[in-house]
Amino acid sequence: MDKAVSIIVPTYNERDNITPLVERLHHALSGRAYEVIFVDDNSGDGTAELASALSAKYPVKVIVRKDKRGLASAVVDGLSRASGSIIGVMDADLQHPPEVLPELLREVDSGADIAIASRYVKGGGCQGWGRVRKIVSRGAIFLAHLLLPSTKRVKDPVSGYFAFDRRVLDGAELRPTGFKILLEIIMVGRFHKIAEVPYTFGTRSGGESKLSLRQQIEYLKHIYSLMRRSGELTRFAKFCLVGFSGVLVNMGLLWLLTEVVGLFYLLSAAFSIETSIITNFTLNDRFTFRDRRSAGVKSFAGRLLKFNLVSLAGLVLNMSTLWLFTEVFGVYYLVSNLFGIAVAILWNYLVNSWWTWRQ
Repeated sequence: MDKAVSIIVPTYNERDNITPLVERLHHALSGRAYEVIFVDDNSGDGTAELASALSAKYPVKVIVRKDKRGLASAVVDGLSRASGSIIGVMDADLQHPPEVLPELLREVDSGADIAIASRYVKGGGCQGWGRVRKIVSRGAIFLAHLLLPSTKRVKDPVSGYFAFDRRVLDGAELRPTGFKILLEIIMVGRFHKIAEVPYTFGTRSGGESKLSLRQQIEYLKHIYSLMRRSGELTRFAKFCLVGFSGVLVNMGLLWLLTEVVGLFYLLSAAFSIETSIITNFTLNDRFTFRDRRSAGVKSFAGRLLKFNLVSLAGLVLNMSTLWLFTEVFGVYYLVSNLFGIAVAILWNYLVNSWWTWRQ
């Protein structure tokens, strides 16, 4: 027997879309036990009133929030009223076609813990998007994959259309910020299998788009929050600490080989730079990225080679930034060097996290 499903739909001034959405959901879910939970942020256009009126004919619940805002928190509030063992989440604007929902539910019925309607798997896409909108969307996904490596298994971790077995959130503490609740669930939920179902993100037929600069800022705050809670921020701090130790190794060995041993300073510099790279790698391999190490000599040697290449590229970036800020922008060279060090640190951390210690 199919499990009952609760579909949570956050709303704000979506009156024009409510009736067609409920009618299409009812048709798409024919023969299945379901409920639609509208979580409305005190809309001024009568959205909540219309949704409540539809409850006489359809299995609709309405929650009106007068002291909260935001899609992600609306989903969390909707969960508290959901009775289904499968939870669906979608927008009210019909850009998430209700006809895709049965495919998501089939994936969950077949054993997937989370099923995501994806724009970025084969067969998926976005209708009517301009270049800027596409860049923003792809950039948000790239940022999530880069800073939260465990999301790399999902091609569309910022999708707003998905279904999941509610047991995924057993014992989980949801603290979402902004509008990307799926990202929160992927990071804090307990699951084994994720399925992605292709769909085309449609054009809005009524109401106004909620995409804004505020949403993008909230997304960055959410990324930071998840980095802090998942330990990725601590990992970055460890990487910086190891980098500082490398500076001490570099400077100390440079002085020792030049002043005590008597080597030409450029030769001393070459030895000291490579030694600091090796010590940095060893500490990061055993300390910063311990949870991502692969066993075996070849794996160790391979990671060391990758770390070397990334570090040398970072050195080039450091020197290039120093030259650019000093010669082109007229910044004092010591200040320019600080910019160069910052660029190199970010480069080294992000690329090593992405490539050397790939999760």
